Amino acid sequence: MKFLKIIFLFFFLGAFSQEAAFKITNPKKTVIPFQLINNLVFVPVNINGADLTFLLDSGVNETILFSLDQKEVNFNEVEKIKFSGLGESLDIEGLKSENNTVNIGHDYKDDHHTVFIILDESINFSSHVGIPVNGIIGYHFFKDHPIEINYSTQKITIFNNEKIYNRKQKKFTKFPITIEGNKPYMMADVEITTIKTPSKLLIDLGNSDAVWLFPKLIENFQYNRPNIDDYLGRGFNGDIFGKRSRIHALYLGKFAFQQPLTAMPEEYSIQNLKLVPNRKGSIGSDILRRFTVIFNYPDQKILLKKNKHFDDPFQFNSSGLDIQQDGMTWEKDLVMIETKKNSRNDEGKPISDSREKFRYNFVLKPKFTVAGCRKDSPCFVAGIRKNDQLISINKKTVGDMSMQRINDYFKEDDGKKIYLEIERNDQILNIILTLEDPIPYQK
Repeated sequence: MKFLKIIFLFFFLGAFSQEAAFKITNPKKTVIPFQLINNLVFVPVNINGADLTFLLDSGVNETILFSLDQKEVNFNEVEKIKFSGLGESLDIEGLKSENNTVNIGHDYKDDHHTVFIILDESINFSSHVGIPVNGIIGYHFFKDHPIEINYSTQKITIFNNEKIYNRKQKKFTKFPITIEGNKPYMMADVEITTIKTPSKLLIDLGNSDAVWLFPKLIENFQYNRPNIDDYLGRGFNGDIFGKRSRIHALYLGKFAFQQPLTAMPEEYSIQNLKLVPNRKGSIGSDILRRFTVIFNYPDQKILLKKNKHFDDPFQFNSSGLDIQQDGMTWEKDLVMIETKKNSRNDEGKPISDSREKFRYNFVLKPKFTVAGCRKDSPCFVAGIRKNDQLISINKKTVGDMSMQRINDYFKEDDGKKIYLEIERNDQILNIILTLEDPIPYQK
């Protein structure tokens, strides 16, 4: 399953805008809560008075809006432009709006922010996340202050006081980074089989995979076996395909990751990109979420401290299913109501008699459908097909679940049986799906 494995989270824009500048009104620091879904960070963003939700992505240059979710935003100083990015075609049309007021949290504000607006309605991944997502914010969020992302507490801290920051950083391991094209890069050792190779990698918060590698840019590259052909996500300009496998290890200094899942896009997906010199791929959020991370663009450093998730296994969605939220539907919920009837006993003393009654409440709940089923995967063998509606998993109604919870079911151990109830053409089908990892690491 591809659930937002990298759903068009690589955007490559030129530096169109004037320099935006976020300022902290708090003299010490500001703290911003975020939502963590499938390793990705979603922050509250207010643009010109409208409350929105944006993906935080160090792999993008500009602030991009692609959905308003029925909200009204008055944009300033608008002009037409064209974008290019990862995918099959070359350009899509959009708008550029300057001098907007953007607030993130209570104390982080830019009064002259440039927003790029995508007019293509297909550029929207809300259905794969399970919450409304309006856009992406990148470089300008990070460029002027040290910024800590704590995946365990789901809070971002932006430092505005050197003493507080210096005390904080003492517990972290520091690495140099370079800021090129307004994106952060670091050196890591990639061990595809047995040889460590120093490699320049983009640090990409907007990529939910662990590692991306570009085979055509790596000398003597050979795909590890087993590997699978897979849909990797969507770029500005179309679907992205490639292979998935596991490499032997990735090393960030003293931090070692064994057998991380790795995505390798086909050559045509990157042929129109202007890559920085010597770049070999990306470090994604399935690596970053294992740390508390401090991005320090002004000093060109990234600071890492292990968290409780450091030793988590790299889990693959072994079902082959790609599930998306497909709107909302009314469902009946049975509600228990306790009533009391006052009466008297034989001695004439009042007593209370509790009784239980039931009634139905109708509530709106999310509806989930199958967006895709990888050929020859467990879901394909079990007979699940695109557009099937998912009703329950292991006898639990999916309307009561988040997208994250649904996908967690499909990342359990090999051999695990998952009991699905689906609806197809007004018929209910009961299906047993047996998980099997198609890309276990083999030496």
